[in-house]
Amino acid sequence: MSTMRIRNARVFNSYTQTFEEKSVLIRDGQFAQLQETKEEQCCPVDQEIDARGRWMIPGLIDIHMHVESSMTIPTEFSRQALSFGVTTVVADPHEIANVFGLAGIEAFMASEPVMDIFYGIPSSVPSTNPDCETTGGVIGLEEVDKLLDNPQIRCLGEVMNFKELVSEEDTLIRQIIALCKKKRPLLPLEGHCPKISGADLAKFIASGVNADHTQQTPESIVEKITNGMYLEMQGKSIQEDTIRTLMEHQFYEYFSLVTDDVMPDHFLHGHLNQVLLSAVHCGLPMEKAIYCSTFTSARRMHLDDRGVIAPGKIADFVLLDSLEDWTVHQVYKNGVLVSEPQSGYAIAEKPASFPPEFYHSLHHRPLTEDDLLVRVSLSAKSVTAQVIEINPRATFTRLTTAELPVENGVVQWQNRGLALMACIERYGKGGQIALAFTTGGIQKNGAVASSWAHDHHNLMVMGSNVPDMIAAANHLLAIQGGYCVCVDEKITACASLQVGGIVSDQPLAELAGQIEAVRAAMEDQLGYVHHNAVMSFATLSLPVSPEVKLTDKGLLIGKTLEFIPLIKEEHA
Repeated sequence: MSTMRIRNARVFNSYTQTFEEKSVLIRDGQFAQLQETKEEQCCPVDQEIDARGRWMIPGLIDIHMHVESSMTIPTEFSRQALSFGVTTVVADPHEIANVFGLAGIEAFMASEPVMDIFYGIPSSVPSTNPDCETTGGVIGLEEVDKLLDNPQIRCLGEVMNFKELVSEEDTLIRQIIALCKKKRPLLPLEGHCPKISGADLAKFIASGVNADHTQQTPESIVEKITNGMYLEMQGKSIQEDTIRTLMEHQFYEYFSLVTDDVMPDHFLHGHLNQVLLSAVHCGLPMEKAIYCSTFTSARRMHLDDRGVIAPGKIADFVLLDSLEDWTVHQVYKNGVLVSEPQSGYAIAEKPASFPPEFYHSLHHRPLTEDDLLVRVSLSAKSVTAQVIEINPRATFTRLTTAELPVENGVVQWQNRGLALMACIERYGKGGQIALAFTTGGIQKNGAVASSWAHDHHNLMVMGSNVPDMIAAANHLLAIQGGYCVCVDEKITACASLQVGGIVSDQPLAELAGQIEAVRAAMEDQLGYVHHNAVMSFATLSLPVSPEVKLTDKGLLIGKTLEFIPLIKEEHA
């Protein structure tokens, strides 16, 4: 039996939400006792550490996130997240599931990271249905039934398909929920319900799906929580007015701070700790921010063995030199030192291992100019086209129209303030290519392409001219996935995502540098205006995000799942 004592620490008590000057006894990887000075003297230990007045808090717990959003693999994710004091996450692996189905999920779960990565069952793979988008894998009842037997599963991942959730018919998602309730009645059911309120929200909650992580407003916070919904507040929901609303209503038991998506270049600098500090900056007391990043999160996912420094709980904790700017001194997992950022120490992670086919997942012939021509009848002189208007501050879009001339049956869209976007089926299931016009994204000459395209991860390319679009898309086909920018038919920035076309097994620092270069090229060379250009482009293919998006099947209205034509009207 091994014992350790952390002396002279300012220990966070989750039950009182205060700091107390204590020593903490740890036995065999669990907290054993919070001690006063007198008690220390009568209890010899194998190892004693003088915290020297440092703050000691439970390891942070992120209950809504996607490893794939950091474009890296579980073990590399673990190494970096631990350095910020994150010791447990609940990941929804619906990105790798969209590419490889159950095999992708099992490959992630077979990793053995130092941190605890629990998983949610991807509930919406595809995010809508196979009639609306093509994916490499599908998660149905058989796959859900198998995953429910795995103790690594802690929840049903975010339910996205509102139409099929509230349908009177016996849809797949309703069958999945029924199976979860039968087999694991206490399993949390996570949701995705942006801009849903009133009767629609009531239907959503009544289905049993009672959590939401999407962007919130003061009004949505009050409506959702008072109707029994648990909120997972990610960075874009952290504003002074939303924090004030949570505080005024004393909603501390009904929300957690989460990350959802952290890009690799941002991940170098922080994770859940950054969301926590942002909330504090907006007025949330530090003690409440810690509480809602540890204890409430653990309770939501029935992780009752952690999230608090108390007898019998897993000894996951962080020692901080500075509370105000979250300067991490050391991180412990199960009572073992796993990260000491200032010295550069990080406990070794096991090497990654994926099947060979995971590195060869893009199956489509090279594109040609003919693939990207928008053809109409030879008699047409002009057309009214449907256009996706990109929001520079969010991933939401709006449907608008544009009048465009026609020459010899081909729509002339160039030099009219528009870009052309193509979604290319990449799984060898038909190879179809769907086209759309966009406005508000690319402002200069060039193109951007990505196989990291939520959630189906088909190949997406957008550009102001066809030659650059072809060069960008064909480059990613040749390297088997990634994210790149092309100007004058030359690749000016590229991040290689060789595992399924969506994650990389290279060191995070190298990947982060590549994504940072892609981001800079999108902003500077292409004039892409958005606070997160990389995510903005990648979600133009996400049909469950309002209002209109492009899949490999065509232009789709998310709420109704109705396709609309690219050309609304032809004019002779």
